Order: sequence, then C-alpha cells, then structure tokens
Amino acid sequence: MKALVLTDYFKFEYKDVPLPEYGDDEVLVKVGACSICGSDVHGYDGGSGRRQPPIIMGHEASGEIAAVGKAVTAFKKGDRVTFDSTVYCGKCYYCRKGMVNLCTDRRVLGVACDDYRQQGAMAEYVTVQERTLYKIPDNVTFEQAAAVEPLSVAVHAVSVSPIKLGDKVVVVGAGTIGLLITQVVKAAGATTLIVADIDDGKLEMAKKFGATHVVNSNEQNVAEFVRELTDGRGADLAFEAVGIPTTFSSAVESVRLGGNVVMVGNVTKELPMPLQKCVTQQIGLHGSCASAGEYDICLDMIANHMVDVDSIISKVAPLEDGGQWFDRLYAAEPGLIKVVLKP
Repeated sequence: MKALVLTDYFKFEYKDVPLPEYGDDEVLVKVGACSICGSDVHGYDGGSGRRQPPIIMGHEASGEIAAVGKAVTAFKKGDRVTFDSTVYCGKCYYCRKGMVNLCTDRRVLGVACDDYRQQGAMAEYVTVQERTLYKIPDNVTFEQAAAVEPLSVAVHAVSVSPIKLGDKVVVVGAGTIGLLITQVVKAAGATTLIVADIDDGKLEMAKKFGATHVVNSNEQNVAEFVRELTDGRGADLAFEAVGIPTTFSSAVESVRLGGNVVMVGNVTKELPMPLQKCVTQQIGLHGSCASAGEYDICLDMIANHMVDVDSIISKVAPLEDGGQWFDRLYAAEPGLIKVVLKP
C-alpha cells in the first residue's frame, strides 16, 4: 500500500509500505480521510519528541472496514467508521472506570516516541481495535468524520470543566481545538463567550461560531479586556487551548476569584506556575487529556448540525501532496486551519 512516511525531520516520502496486519480483535480500515493535527505539525521538526522517524502519522481519520479479525462481532466489512486515536488496554483500573484516556498502557495512533511506535492513518490502510470503532451516520462524510477526534477533545474539555448555564467564559487560542471548544461552550450555555488569539481571521471565525467578543492578544491585554466586560471581576471559566507560558498566564489572569482554568494545550512541556495567585484566589486548575468515549456525542452533534466542522476544514488534498501541506501549516500560513488528506 501507499503511505506518507516521515523519514526524517522535515522530510516526507510517499512510498510503498507493507499492508498492516490485524489481530483477532482488530479491523483493517481503508482510509477515506485523515486530517493533519497540530500535534503532527509540532512533531514535524522533532521538537515534541513524539514523531520520531520513520513514522506514518495520522490519528484524526475515518474510512471503510476492509477486513475484520475473527473475534470481531459488532462490525463488518463495508461499515463506514471513525475510530478513537487512543489505543487502550481495556483492562487496567482506569479503562475499567471509563477513563480510557488515562490507560496505563496508552498509545496514540501515528505517534513514535521513546516508549512506543504506533503507525497511523496517513496511508491507504490502517489497523485499529474493534473497541475504538464508531459507525458514521449516513449524512456524515469521511471528511467530517475525520474531525470527530479534535471535536471529542473539545467535548471532553468542556465535560471536565465545572461550566454552568449563564457562565462567562474565555477561550484562549483559536486554533482547531479552540474553535471547537467555542462551539461546544456556546451549546453548553455560556452567555458571555470571549475568544483570544493573535490571528484576526481566526477571531472572525470564532464570532461566526458564537463568540460574543473577541480580542487580539497582540493588541490588547486579554485579562484587562475580560475584566472590562465582567464588571471588573473576571470570567467564571477559561479554556487554555495553546499550552505556552503567555497564553497560560492570560487564562489564569482572566478568571475571577474562585474561577477555574481548563488546560487543554500542551505545546510546552513545562511552564511557570503562579502558585500564590492560584492558592490565595482559590483558582481551580483542571487538566484535560484527549477524550474518553465522547465520539458518539460528537457524531450526533455533527449529524444534527449542532457544530460546524466544515468551516474549519481549509483544504482537502491528495495524501501524496501531504508534505507540502505540512510545510505550509508549519509556516503558519494565514487562513490555514485544518487540512484533510485523502488517499
């Protein structure tokens, strides 16, 4: 089969590789669409340490089942499916509690790090576990279904937050995840929804998705902007969707006394922590990792037009051209948000 292989940092080869084998409880999926994730782009230069060559990237994907293992019972050849990016054991304490994102033997499709190498879906075929599969509704395309993974990250982040109807909410970062969080937060009942970013084009899209106010953090102080809109108090809740010191600081500074910050972005491994502020102002910090079974909810939201994933897809391109689209995303080309590759 053909695959887009990262053979060295900043270097892809579109080449023939062996068809992946599948076990008794696995299926072989003919890939219909696979998106380039921001984490793929961050791994392109070796900075994250989680895309060590050679590796077939890709964990935001969908397709059609081409073959099933002999122990597979709930799915059959020809089913249109998407699948969880997390490969989990199903047996550990956390899996049994439904927290599959915290599995002690967790792997992620398309990731190669010091601990493991799991080939991904930027190929004609990929092997996945039956327990990670979800059937795609008839009115959802492969391209839309490839957006379920990032949408599930957004839904999970909102689900671990203490959001309440009528809350004033800040979303820091208007990339794919931030824009999806914006839509989910709006659906959850936020009445004041402020989105911060440095890209005016993305801020315009945030307004289309329900943001009541937007702020360019290169031009205005985010926390001051938020306080002006909240009688000087600050927001009830902030979502940090980037993961660098400046955006984390903006999120913490933007919430009121007793407010909460949900940390979703993790570009930086470590960052300064305003300990005294968080303690003396009783600010809650919540980490949100990937998703934990929210795929059905996400598919329903897309099928019932409760979220708009189409507007986030900037380009649908052939898989063989993937290298050039990585270069353009890495260069932060204006207007590019999500690129979907099709074998």
